[in-house]
Amino acid sequence: MSGYGNFSNFYDALTENVGYSERCEYICSLLHGHGIDGGLLLDLACGTGSMSVELSRAGFDVIGVDASAAMLCEAQNKASAAKQDILFLCQRMQELDLYGTVRAAVCTLDSINHLIREEDVRETFRRVSLFLEPGGVFIFDVNTVYKHKHILADNVFVYDTDEVYCVWQNRLREKTDTVEITLDFFTPENGVYRRSSESFCERAYETDKIARWLSDAGFSVAGIYGEMTMSEPQKDAQRVVFVAVKQ
Repeated sequence: MSGYGNFSNFYDALTENVGYSERCEYICSLLHGHGIDGGLLLDLACGTGSMSVELSRAGFDVIGVDASAAMLCEAQNKASAAKQDILFLCQRMQELDLYGTVRAAVCTLDSINHLIREEDVRETFRRVSLFLEPGGVFIFDVNTVYKHKHILADNVFVYDTDEVYCVWQNRLREKTDTVEITLDFFTPENGVYRRSSESFCERAYETDKIARWLSDAGFSVAGIYGEMTMSEPQKDAQRVVFVAVKQ
């Protein structure tokens, strides 16, 4: 996986439409449905920390974990500016190692899809289970196979913001539902444009396979929902949300 050094500089500018506050409210409603309104919470693959800050504001004691030191630098600055006391750790998802257990864990914006080996997904679930209290809740979302085959596919997307002009190019590996992604960033500098790039892959997994891996890791699946809903996902859903409870 890429270190996301270049991507970290532009991640927030390219994800302004994510709606972190609304997503936090949605996650909190799912947690509340399982009796969790506070306590230690793990934000796995926290990136630049936008969700970590929102969850901290919502009353959770947040631990943010990400494999990219550059992303975590942005996250620490963001938390400090928001006056939120958040512990950030630089770790890969499949090598998660906390000091103790947490009450809940979240992993948002298709971060699980960045694990392109099945064994890494299974190990990540096992480690989250290891550091989650009995009865604790793990909430995460994933891009669907449909999205990889029909939306990302071999397509090219262009983003033009005040900070950066970004060209997003995809290449689909149909056998594994993996998309190779290349991002080219163009930023103005002294009358010319400076180019930098980032490359990584995302892999989609069938929902029944994910549910089986969760069960193997000691979870029961309490719900599988369409993105930002409490309803079952449609066949053309691009992202689905899993709610798993540790047994």
